[in-house]
Amino acid sequence: MTVWEATILGLVQGLTEFLPVSSSGHLVLFQQLFGIRQDALVFDVAVHLGTLVAVLIIFWQDVWYMVRRPFSRLTLLVVAGTIPTALIGILLNDVFAELFSSGQTLGLEFLLTGAVLWWAESVRSRNKTLTQTSYVDALFIGTMQGLAILPAVSRSGLTIAGALLRGLNRELAARYSFLLSVPAILGAAVFAAKPLFSTAGAPQGIGTVPLAVGTLVAAISGYLAIRFMLRVLARGSLRGFAYYVWLIGILVLVDQLVTHRFF
Repeated sequence: MTVWEATILGLVQGLTEFLPVSSSGHLVLFQQLFGIRQDALVFDVAVHLGTLVAVLIIFWQDVWYMVRRPFSRLTLLVVAGTIPTALIGILLNDVFAELFSSGQTLGLEFLLTGAVLWWAESVRSRNKTLTQTSYVDALFIGTMQGLAILPAVSRSGLTIAGALLRGLNRELAARYSFLLSVPAILGAAVFAAKPLFSTAGAPQGIGTVPLAVGTLVAAISGYLAIRFMLRVLARGSLRGFAYYVWLIGILVLVDQLVTHRFF
């Protein structure tokens, strides 16, 4: 992988990790479009560490609060939401990995993401606060996050949509979604640490410089994407993102079923 390719994929990862359009799906898509033959899972996990930095910078106060108060309601809700995500990831990892590498269901998963976003915007919010959020809410949102392990199903899209469907106010839905990404990203990185590095300590199939550049670009673009997403949820709608992923899903399906140019 060249530095230029790493920059493209790092930018795609950083922007799409926190915008509800599926980072993993876009990585698969861009790899096909640009003919980048790097193992998607390895590079995806590496640049996820960059996006993790972006979350920690923006939500450092919440993260530090949870570290200092491990039994606070916020901490326990994040833990509760992480449990179903971890179970789904561990039990179904092999199935998801095959779908990730093949991209055969990519178009349908983009369409599914759009449908969930549209549904969430169609449901009237009940404006639950943190103290009103239950552990059942957290388990539901965490399950949605677990399903987002599929390549073109957006993690942020499903968790934010799940939070809105459970009645959380929009600011809390975004905040909880981004905080829930911290253990998810760490878990994915730990799970993939062995294939990511060779015994010599160098990244497999990719140079150290491209990997570092991709991670840095992902961190910067991820920071900007979070700031943008917070403004969208405060003042706008998720339906624009639904239209976008529907369009991408249709184009991918046409290619998969008819033209076979990229898949």
